[in-house]
Amino acid sequence: MVTKDTKKARTAQWDIHPLSLQIIIFNDQRTTMQTATKKVINGWAMYDWANSVYNLVITSTIFPAYYEAITGDGNDKTTTDHVHFLGRDFVNTALYNYSLAFAMLIVAFISPLLSSIADYTGNKKKFLNFFLTMGSIACAGLFFFTSKSTLYVGIICSIIACVGFWASLVYYNSYLPEIAAPEDRDRVSARGFTFGYLGSVILQIICFVFVFYPQLLGGNKDSIVQYQASFLLVGVWWWSFGQFSLRRLPKSTPAGATGDLEHHILSKGYRELQKVWKQLKYLILLKRYLVAFFFYNMGVQTVMLAAALYGKSELAIPTTNLIIAILIIQLIAIPGAYAISKLSAVIGNMSALMICVIVWIGICYYGYIIPAKNVTHFYVLGSIIGFVMGGIQSLSRSTYSKLMPITKDTASFFSFYDVTEKIGLVIGIFSFGFFTELTGSQRSSVLSVMAFFIIGLLLLIYARSTQLKMQKAGHGNKKVTEQT
Repeated sequence: MVTKDTKKARTAQWDIHPLSLQIIIFNDQRTTMQTATKKVINGWAMYDWANSVYNLVITSTIFPAYYEAITGDGNDKTTTDHVHFLGRDFVNTALYNYSLAFAMLIVAFISPLLSSIADYTGNKKKFLNFFLTMGSIACAGLFFFTSKSTLYVGIICSIIACVGFWASLVYYNSYLPEIAAPEDRDRVSARGFTFGYLGSVILQIICFVFVFYPQLLGGNKDSIVQYQASFLLVGVWWWSFGQFSLRRLPKSTPAGATGDLEHHILSKGYRELQKVWKQLKYLILLKRYLVAFFFYNMGVQTVMLAAALYGKSELAIPTTNLIIAILIIQLIAIPGAYAISKLSAVIGNMSALMICVIVWIGICYYGYIIPAKNVTHFYVLGSIIGFVMGGIQSLSRSTYSKLMPITKDTASFFSFYDVTEKIGLVIGIFSFGFFTELTGSQRSSVLSVMAFFIIGLLLLIYARSTQLKMQKAGHGNKKVTEQT
């Protein structure tokens, strides 16, 4: 609990040195927060197990390959395939990227309002359940995307599934500062990603069996029933394990008065967003970290969403090898997440993030020069991506939760994190599609992604310099800032 004396102390410290304000907040968190029980932690991590099948099967492997096959002309010599949608011709991969960008724009628009309402009413679990149900139904709906004539079904369902996935993560991520003490958040966050990778790999292997042995479902190599079954399985898996997680998550404490909400629930949501914005002006390190995160995460998420179509259409990697490469990424991501978590414990979160971003810059360059149809190079590239992919996401999330002030409005703060992520992703994935249409090649789009990483690295260095000033100003509080 923050008393009047504490507030006075913060004010006095602010008058002495503005960079010291966050250090005091960190100390408050460490002395008042306890990590939840193992049952709650594992229950929270199980939602990663539930939703990560969407990220792997729908955005990374089965659906991108299926989409390319359905919307393409079947001729490997064709460099760019076109589709007609909403009265306009699009490069098929660019349309897919634009639809994802549109979905992210929706999430960026609605998440601040919905998360603030969830904070005030204490019903984060209901919002989480709504979006996971919406997303899982949309995944199952891809069953009806069978040809170019039903392209609208594929696009609409992929947009709805994307909105459901990312909107649910607003509420899922906001539980982290409620269930884990600052010193445990790296570990707990990494556990969530590990559960996600394990769960998604298990379902991916099941889908593998369907794709490679379609006769088990009464199909053959030219049928689509094996892909339809995979989409249905994703929906069932996501919803079922999502319910398991919800039963173990704690009930959130309302942050606002019910009577006030009854008449001003919509304006309260936007007012809460404004309050977070005002607080960010005084949380200097958090603000500078968010700007850096905006750029480097723009690159991370764009690579994750565009990699499968890049491998399939630009590098001409066979579907079988493409799926194997994505599976390698998922498996290597598990030890990678833990290794980067251990690295952050030794050198600090900011320094570990800078190393990860440097590796991502190298990945982009390698992806740009990799020759077409070279499966071995693609496997190597996938292995490197896998090692840093989970680690940078887990570490970014836990770093943000450490830099947050003590508050009941965790969903409002994480909506800022989410909006930053989604607006960046909109720009990133839209740029990827735009440069593909402009140049006729996705390789030029890879260079634009590399530019995002370079900008993000420079901004992380700036945030790190701010952190060092905070350590110097905080004197006895060095230990706190060194761990972030």
